[in-house]
Amino acid sequence: MDKIILFDLDGTLIDSTEAILESFAMAYQHFGEEVPEAELIKAEIGHPLDSMFKTLGVEEAHVWDYVAAYKEHYRKIACEKTMLLPKARETVVLAKSFATLGVVTTKTAKYSIELLEDMGLMHYFDVLIGREDVKNPKPHPEPIEKALSKLPCVTNEVWMIGDTCMDMLAAKAANVDSVGLTCGYGTLESLSKCTDNICENAYEAVTYIAKI
Repeated sequence: MDKIILFDLDGTLIDSTEAILESFAMAYQHFGEEVPEAELIKAEIGHPLDSMFKTLGVEEAHVWDYVAAYKEHYRKIACEKTMLLPKARETVVLAKSFATLGVVTTKTAKYSIELLEDMGLMHYFDVLIGREDVKNPKPHPEPIEKALSKLPCVTNEVWMIGDTCMDMLAAKAANVDSVGLTCGYGTLESLSKCTDNICENAYEAVTYIAKI
């Protein structure tokens, strides 16, 4: 394999919007607070949970209590209320045919692995880096650099595929190539500011990389 492809999860390979929104609602309701509008929550998906709660107005002293309440509910419903995006399975199979694969996500690694195992995809990936595996999440390069340090393959051709500028900025900082996707939570306008390569979905991105 002369290429490495690292995938984001939410908005790139999977759609866990329902599980995320429900878990946010449960966290706010647990503390007797009004639940933010769904669009405000969705606009923050891709950031670490603690950052999301801070942005949504939770006081810093209580952020980790909200995170704990969120995770308590999320772990119960994640597999049931998460689905693969269209052609995601075909994407991973195609990518595996010519590249070494990894996942770099701001989701909790434990839950991410459980999701991918439930979907029958985890065995395609040689590494998965989640929020608890790093001190500095995306857009910092640490998650990508840590993933690469754990892979047996050494190559100068490394790609990060994701749906937000956090993925693209992390790739740039780690000195790897990137492809932004419009099928997730980022917009064409925002992605155009942080990468030159934009595709509609991950399958299109992998096909593009395969031809290079």
